[in-house]
Parts: sequence; structure tokens; C-alpha cells
Amino acid sequence: MASRVALSVLDQSHAASGSTQKNSADRQPAHSRMQLGPRVVIVGAGPAGIAAAITLNRAGAVAVVIDKAGFPRDKCCGDGLTTGALRQLEQLGLVPETVASFTPVQNVWLHAPNGQDRHFPLPTGAGTFAATATRLDLDSALVDLAVSTGVDIRQRTSFSNIEVYDDSVVLQTDCGPIVADYCIAADGMWSSTRKALGLGTPGYLGEWHAFRQYWRNVAPAAASDLHVWFEPDILPGYVWSFPLPDGRANIGFGVLRSANEVGSMKKIWPAILDRPHIRAIIGADAEPESPHRAWPIPARVGKLPLTSHRTFFVGDAAAACDPLTGEGIGQALQTGVSAAKALLAHDEPAAAAAAYERSVYEHLTVDMQFADRLSTMLGNRTSANAALATAGASAWTRRNFARWLFEDYPRAILGTPKRWARDLFTQPGAYR
Repeated sequence: MASRVALSVLDQSHAASGSTQKNSADRQPAHSRMQLGPRVVIVGAGPAGIAAAITLNRAGAVAVVIDKAGFPRDKCCGDGLTTGALRQLEQLGLVPETVASFTPVQNVWLHAPNGQDRHFPLPTGAGTFAATATRLDLDSALVDLAVSTGVDIRQRTSFSNIEVYDDSVVLQTDCGPIVADYCIAADGMWSSTRKALGLGTPGYLGEWHAFRQYWRNVAPAAASDLHVWFEPDILPGYVWSFPLPDGRANIGFGVLRSANEVGSMKKIWPAILDRPHIRAIIGADAEPESPHRAWPIPARVGKLPLTSHRTFFVGDAAAACDPLTGEGIGQALQTGVSAAKALLAHDEPAAAAAAYERSVYEHLTVDMQFADRLSTMLGNRTSANAALATAGASAWTRRNFARWLFEDYPRAILGTPKRWARDLFTQPGAYR
């Protein structure tokens, strides 16, 4: 058997219009089944799509990734990397030094609504438990990693239609029709694939909305440590300052749409930056190096269909972000890997879909439901102050709350005993 073959490209005349499921007799056979795994076309070269592509490629399957953008390209994000995300990246083979702006984080400071500042140190000598890297650099490094392992990535390539057959899917793209056994949609919150299949949610704008700006010449406190302010007027949202190399920082804030007026974010941004307790950390000499950017964040995994016939939704297309923090990189990587593994393990589409949905539930849905409930506690000043006081009560609680916050272990670990492990509180981070 051949170890790898290119995805088949149908003649344009054989590609009919429409995105409904069709009988395979409606078109000519366009490929050989001689390969070690399924042939998968992946829409989107962000972390979710690349994680799926590398996982498939390593197992001998055929993966082609298309993305309408050219890399490097910016992506609105807080640029934070949790322990969970770092472990996923390490398993994919990412070398931190290949990411230009990769910055390990040792110290986390949480600033309560009552003004109390609490220090949450992450473990030392056991790997990296938190880091930052701009999405411009991180996504490009992942694309380069995928290319180096043999993944076919077609940049600046869009698709206009998807057709679903009994035994395949056909994507009409800028470079011609692409035939594959499956499609993995990693194309963001407003997934074009989901819309083309009639599964879009009209009017959906996400659960969170975030506002970000890059700054230079920040004070040492902002240049080295990670800060989060729980400001009373934007709870359960928060303001952040995440360090980057060369005296830079990603500074921004995020709010829940259900509790805040998104349209006022631009107006209140200067006032937030000028609050004395925030300016004291950022520094008087700090200045913006780029315009601010805002973006919505979907955080409702389990509430949208995760699959359609021969189609799997991952990352933001699956609304797989943390409803407590808005974090999405770790979740994107997890869903991408889970979708790929499901396809590799099962020959039948229904079985693969069931396996993927089960994996997402076990790895993410339970924890995200717990995080959603916890975010309600941070919705008012009293409970937020109490929660942070409890978390900072001792050296043990500070250390382990920081690890929990950065997804060192599952959000709902106390309520899911089957996931308890002997080394739960001592396991190392990434990049040891």
C-alpha cells in the first residue's frame, strides 16, 4: 500500500452545486482507496486545524489544509497559553524557541475588586505552566511545523461550496474541487463550512467580547508578570496585561455579552488604562504600538452540533472556548486532535462522529459547564472578593489555584473522581 497520496482533484465538470448529502452515483469515482488512513480536507490553518493535520499526517493519513489567509497573519487574541495548551503543543512537536515571542510566565497576580493584590506563583523546576506568544508568531510556527512534517497547506485559498456524498465530501476551492473522505471545519466562530451545510446560527455573536492592544515600554511589573484585574464595573469580565519580549505587553479586557454593553468597550478603554492601580503596573512611559482590536468569543461547546455527515467542527467552529476566562487555544488544540483520532480509529462516519462527540464531552464539556457556573460567582463584587480570598488563603491554595486556573488539571476535577490521578498536584508542565 502507498504510504501517502495526494488528495484527488475532481474535474470541474463533475462538481455539481449544492451542499446537501448526495448519492455517490451522482458523480464519477475520483480517487483510489490505497492509503493508510482517511483523506481529510481541513478548512482553517489555525491551532485546531493544524493540530488535526499533524495528528493525521503522523498516522499516515492524507491531510490537506486550506486557509483564505496568508501566513504570518495576526489573530485577535489575548496571547495567553495555559498548561493544557502547552502540553498539547509539546505533543505536536512544537519547539518553544521557534516561536519568536514565546515568553514563559512564572508569576501571576490577581487583583480583586476590593483592591487586594494576590500573588499566585506557578511551580518552578518542573517545566513551563504558563506562557504567552503572539498569535502572529504562534500560528506561523505551527504552520511551519506542519509543513516540515509533510502536511499540504494551501494558503490564500478559499472555498465557495461543500458537497456531501455517501462516501466523500467535495470542496469547491480557488484551486479547483477537492475530494476527500472527510472535512474538518476549523474555520472560526462564523464557520463558512457550518453555514454552507445549513447549520449556522443567525445572529449569534458569541458569549464573550474581547478588546486588545499591544503596548511597548511597559514597566518591569508588566514586562515580566501576568496581571488580571477584576474591575467591579465589568464583572464577570476582567482586564489583563500579559508580558511579551522586549518590554512589550498584550493589554486588554473581556466582558460577557449577557452582563455588559459591548458597544461601550471602545469608549471606556482609555479610562480603564488611566485607573491608578492599573497604570501603576503598566507604567507611566508605556505607549500603544498598534491600534486596538476587538473580537467575539464563542463559549458554548456542547450547544452546537459538533458533527454533520462526514464533517467535524473544531476550535471556535465548535464554540470550544472556556466560559470562565475566554481561553480558546488549548480547547482548539484538543478538539483538533480529538477529531483526527476519531477519524483514524473508525472506518464508519457515524462511529467516528460518535467517538469525537464523546471525546469532546469527556475532555471539555463537563469542565466548561462547571466553568460557566463558576463565572456566575464572579459576577458580583462580594462573591469575587470571597473567591479570590479563599484561593489566596495559603501557599498551597495559591500554588494550586494558579495551576487550576491555567488548566493544569480539569476544571471540574473535584466532581469527576474518575479523572483523579496520584500525581494530580505534582505532574510537570511542558517543555521540561
